[in-house]
Amino acid sequence: MKTKRLVIAGVVAMALAGGTGTALAVDGLTPPAEADAQDTGNRREAVVGETASETASEKAAGVRLPGRVAAAAPGPRVVRPYAPVEIGQGAKMGLLPEGRQNYVVAWDDYEGAVEQARSLAGDSLRPNSISGGMGVDGDDALFTGAFRTDTVPARITLRIGAGPEVEAGMLRLPGTPGWGTYYYDAAGAGRPQGTVEVTAYDADGSVLAGLAYEPSPAGR
Repeated sequence: MKTKRLVIAGVVAMALAGGTGTALAVDGLTPPAEADAQDTGNRREAVVGETASETASEKAAGVRLPGRVAAAAPGPRVVRPYAPVEIGQGAKMGLLPEGRQNYVVAWDDYEGAVEQARSLAGDSLRPNSISGGMGVDGDDALFTGAFRTDTVPARITLRIGAGPEVEAGMLRLPGTPGWGTYYYDAAGAGRPQGTVEVTAYDADGSVLAGLAYEPSPAGR
């Protein structure tokens, strides 16, 4: 049986690589690794269509690996403030209009997490930057983070160690909030090994922001 976990963005200050941000974990669990990086200024060819780990037979059979979203998705899904969105492994993500880049990821008591976060400041990411973190439970990993970019990303991808580049799901609030969140469900993939790279692309394939961080060692 999975351990219930709760992560709230926007409570306890913690040092991030190259920026500032906040995170909280309760139920006796360590906060997920977090990091922040500005626009890389680099260009990289966008991956369109199937990822390397999806075979033609899987596609024909309608099989979709955990966390994958369609490559043709026109950017983030627009969601109502506070609305719970299932992001895998029993977790729910919600975006709050209060504060700066304020969101919650909850495995239990989602409503309580939202109420607690409504009075919080949020992450306050630098312009054109992206944050990232993960929760790990055995062989299951769930990657989450936020972006703050002048241009709304058309896609956000993750590359975990030597693995393929995979598509993350994205959420944002109505209007032009200037920020949003992303998530990737890596259930059953094993504890992440190697550098985690997160990249936000615009519709032309240009890199809007990039981030690289090392997963916490096992047992932390």
